[in-house]
Amino acid sequence: MEPEKFRFDICGEVDARVPYNPQKVKNGVIPGGRCAMVRHRGPHERIDEKVYYLYRDWLPASGKELRDANLFFHYLNLRTEVADYELMTDIYLPLK
Repeated sequence: MEPEKFRFDICGEVDARVPYNPQKVKNGVIPGGRCAMVRHRGPHERIDEKVYYLYRDWLPASGKELRDANLFFHYLNLRTEVADYELMTDIYLPLK
């Protein structure tokens, strides 16, 4: 993939508007709505297994349709807090 076509967003909670900055950090909102959710337990490097499961296996079998919104992750703990095998991440797939 061409580097200029690859991008991702990182979200955090803030109490005020983010001022203009050279890193292009800005305010945004994760849109509400229906989502499928699966919990990943273990290293972040293996999250792709659950993402592939959602798209390849669960979605076609469910009869559900994707919404025009990005898949997103909720990290329930961090590597600085627990061992890799104890990491938990909820993966959300926006649905119509």
